[in-house]
Amino acid sequence: MSSRQTIRDIRTRVFHVPLEEPMQDARHGLQTFYELVTAEIETSDGRTGVGYTYTIGTGGHATKAMIDHDLSPMLVGHDADDIDTLYDEMQSRLHYVGRGGIASFAISAVDIALWDLRGLRQDLPLWKMAGGAGNSPLTYRGGVDLNYPLEKLVESVAGYLAQGYRAIKIKVGKPDLAEDVARLRAIRELIGPSAKLMVDGNFGYDLERATAAAQAFEPFDLTWFEEPMEPDDFEGYGRLASATFVPLAQGENLHTLQEFKHAFAHSSLGFIQPDASNCGGVTGFLRVAKLAEELGIPVCSHGMQELHISLVPAVPNAGWLEVHAFQIDRCTHRPLVVENGRAIAPDEPGTGVRFDWAMLEAYAVG
Repeated sequence: MSSRQTIRDIRTRVFHVPLEEPMQDARHGLQTFYELVTAEIETSDGRTGVGYTYTIGTGGHATKAMIDHDLSPMLVGHDADDIDTLYDEMQSRLHYVGRGGIASFAISAVDIALWDLRGLRQDLPLWKMAGGAGNSPLTYRGGVDLNYPLEKLVESVAGYLAQGYRAIKIKVGKPDLAEDVARLRAIRELIGPSAKLMVDGNFGYDLERATAAAQAFEPFDLTWFEEPMEPDDFEGYGRLASATFVPLAQGENLHTLQEFKHAFAHSSLGFIQPDASNCGGVTGFLRVAKLAEELGIPVCSHGMQELHISLVPAVPNAGWLEVHAFQIDRCTHRPLVVENGRAIAPDEPGTGVRFDWAMLEAYAVG
């Protein structure tokens, strides 16, 4: 019997999953749902691996189409366990039209499914396949809450504290910097001096405003100031870093390894935050983590906590796992498990992400 696990079919779907309430940040406007794009890869030995990506409301159908029309024909018939080769071939095939964007989202969904298959075949959980350094990352709760009035923001963060979180991130980027400072002051007073506090600007600032904001935020002992400016303004991040002692973080909008290399070379980041949904899946995440390890930079995550829970702690330079407001884990059979401020990665074979398809069916749009 052949030991190859040949790809036989790839099936994709798109779902519009509603948020519990509208959310807003400094760049993307009011968001009422997210798009979940799934890719199920069936192999010749009868196994099926599930991969996925998500968007903030646009591009889901384009991502599905790229998998269906461009990636599936080149992947069918190949050994599913030859992940690095397939990853490089997907990147090469889409290089001319991609190098990021929709291409990276499509590759990510396929790559995650291939890793799921590898775990099922080897009877190993993702955290062990990804390096095995640990299975319980430091965890913070991030809110998409720029539209919340101060009273509601405080109420929301109090709810996170009641759930056991001891590290909190809020959105900043109000037109009036004084309003951001007032919000930060209220949250720092609420959570106390020992809890970790992060802020996220969602590239709503230019360098001048980002510098003023970072300096105004210095009294609040921030763990980081996340993505204050356009993500590809790598030199600008370097200049901002020299103007403040608040550590800078970014990565969720860097989709290729070259972009991450530019950030490492020029941006003086304190933390890097790859998102496996758009940086090339598990393979892309681990390649970024390896570069960061060589530079002594902690690897954190953005969104997809149900998957990143296994990737962040697995690497030697583990940083923080974000628990995002887009709670994809609620659409799975294993909602996130958090104990004493740390999440616990699943031990089941594969990625550990098993969707509740019956729940999702009501949100299917393609």
